[in-house]
Amino acid sequence: MFDNLCKFLAESFPEDYATWLLGSPIKLTQLSPTELSLEPIRADSLILEQSEDLVLHLEFQSKPDENMGFRMLDYRVRVYRRFPKKTMHQFVIYLKPTNSSLVYQDRFQVGETTHHYRVIRLWEESPEIFLKIPGLLPLAVLTQAEDPTLRLREVASILDTITDQRIKANLTAATSVLGGLVLKPELIKTILRGEIMKESAVYQEILQEGMAKGEQLGLKKGEQLGLKKGEQLGLKKGEQLGLKKGKVEIAQQLLNRGMALEEVVSLTGLSEQELTQELSN
Repeated sequence: MFDNLCKFLAESFPEDYATWLLGSPIKLTQLSPTELSLEPIRADSLILEQSEDLVLHLEFQSKPDENMGFRMLDYRVRVYRRFPKKTMHQFVIYLKPTNSSLVYQDRFQVGETTHHYRVIRLWEESPEIFLKIPGLLPLAVLTQAEDPTLRLREVASILDTITDQRIKANLTAATSVLGGLVLKPELIKTILRGEIMKESAVYQEILQEGMAKGEQLGLKKGEQLGLKKGEQLGLKKGEQLGLKKGKVEIAQQLLNRGMALEEVVSLTGLSEQELTQELSN
């Protein structure tokens, strides 16, 4: 979820991310991995933006990945094959503090080949630029802070000054989700206004993800029940159980992020009594 959310932010505010990482608000357009001729590695977390003379490659990570160095080299070669004259800037951005040495690796070596890329550990970054640029606000709560709660309150205060309701909703929802990496959901709920977020694309994405998860779980559960009972009823019942479980899980996420109970009921199709009972189990 966190990787996809950061991908949404970078693709929605490309000039803001160019300002942060490249030092100027360069106009960028999305570069599809399919343009690189080969199947992408983990395309769900891959962000490629391009201008006339450069390519910006971002990888947001909520946890260390031992294959990161190879991925960065692999995409550098792919981009060179497609755009040999373009400069390429590659960044791996780690979101959550960890003691793993993997988050300090900024090169990949195989034989005589050594490839370098940049690594950013958000918890070591000064919050100054993140608090000044709208598209970076959701990341500010993950930067250096003696008290993340005070930082979240600071971000919330800045969010309240944004006049575009769609942008405010998306940034507030993104802040709520990313804040969950360092703060308890109950605390986030008291600081960020849940009603602002209900129409955001971020919440719609969370809802769809939860529904898809429920359907997959239902199919798997149904297959297990069907095999065990030897009845078609098992598959149908399993699908229903799985879909309901998926709805309950996504309802819990929405409630944790500050959405009102009646709004969650409307979105998930579960009754208030049904939802309350499921969440109390």
